[in-house]
Amino acid sequence: MNTSTKHQQGYTLISLIFILGLIGLFVLLLFKIGPIYLDHSKVVNALAAIEETTDVETKTEAEIRSSLDKRFNMNYVSAIKAQEVKILKRGNYLKVEAEYEVVEKIVGNLSVLVEFDDVIEVGQE
Repeated sequence: MNTSTKHQQGYTLISLIFILGLIGLFVLLLFKIGPIYLDHSKVVNALAAIEETTDVETKTEAEIRSSLDKRFNMNYVSAIKAQEVKILKRGNYLKVEAEYEVVEKIVGNLSVLVEFDDVIEVGQE
């Protein structure tokens, strides 16, 4: 039996197919889950912009919701609507909470569920 390393190098066909399958699976997951997190970053940026507004404590709930709606439309956010955002306003205290989940179909009956819960608080309660 020849045991020299010269004849025992490289991948077999089965191991090469297995490795390519794993790489393909990770690429598929990246393409399916990546846009969900890009959308989420747009939601976080919209909430941060609301938080950084100088006179946000004096605005009404409708004005805040309208501002969020404009930001969501401008950034093509489809995972959550401004009407689904919870807004709590008491005096100079403002709490805006965006709690939502996204279900993305991967293959067949296999899906992935991603849950998000983002909160901003401005002012004193």
